[in-house]
Amino acid sequence: MAEAEWELPPQAQPDPKDYGYDLERALASVVGVRATVPDDAFTAQTLGTERAGNGVVIREDGVVLTIGYLVTEAESLWLNTGDGRALPGHVVAYDQETGFGLVQALGRLNLPVMPLGQSATAQVDDDVVVGGVGGRTRSLAARISAKQEFAGYWEYLLDEALFTAPAHPNWGGTAVIDAAGRLVGIGSLHLQQGREHGRSEHLNMNVPIDLLKPIYDDLLTLGRPNKPPRPWLGFYATEIEDRVVVAGLSNDGPARRADLRVGDILVSIAGQEVGTLAALYRCLWSLGRAGVEVPLTLQRDGQTLTVTPRSTDRSALLKKARLQ
Repeated sequence: MAEAEWELPPQAQPDPKDYGYDLERALASVVGVRATVPDDAFTAQTLGTERAGNGVVIREDGVVLTIGYLVTEAESLWLNTGDGRALPGHVVAYDQETGFGLVQALGRLNLPVMPLGQSATAQVDDDVVVGGVGGRTRSLAARISAKQEFAGYWEYLLDEALFTAPAHPNWGGTAVIDAAGRLVGIGSLHLQQGREHGRSEHLNMNVPIDLLKPIYDDLLTLGRPNKPPRPWLGFYATEIEDRVVVAGLSNDGPARRADLRVGDILVSIAGQEVGTLAALYRCLWSLGRAGVEVPLTLQRDGQTLTVTPRSTDRSALLKKARLQ
């Protein structure tokens, strides 16, 4: 089905009568985000060179908040409005720690601004709308199903992510809108969670809006948070039976240069045992800023090995945004 034709089932769509705010106006703040990335970009192999999702207008001057992986290393970027217009955009910032991205429209969007809410006050089982570009037919009546820690295999950790259900089919950059019509989260991932009696529930993981507020001004003025970058090693890891196992390696990362291999079990960092992804990342980041050496103890083929890669700043490997 062509993109212009799809819509969510009517029973899944939000009904304006169920909300105490102007639902149509709120959803008009959601735009489409389309980015093209060069073939030789660092993220091209993992994220692709053609990316599409959503974003939310959060300032009168056309600043759009989205999920950063959509726009990382973009050389061409377009914003599509729900009423059928297309405007070029420019990447303002991408924050590695939260995953947020900011885009500036290069032209007048003439769309409502969605106010920022407080994700800290959102409660499990609260009703929300998960808004996608295109209005109510591409938006979802949902609920907050969980607020809990999330650790991603790509050296990413949120202390308390927002999980919503049912899952939106075009989740990247969607707006999680609370009962007052305020933005409390940005869609990031689609996940499947096991439930009783063999059933599974499809969820979206969303980045809570409160993480934006301390870094918002820095992202607008500096393009990054005003603090030292975290150390990064460039591995993809997973948890298997209380062990952290290397599942992949970035092509030009410190882990590959230190001869880490797929299947290696990460036992400890600087003498501190790590049995979960969250523990691994917190230990790694506690060592200091990017560039610090990281003593790793591994198990490989029944043998214990020690390697000490020198970490790096992940953002230094990315292509810089260019003004269109």
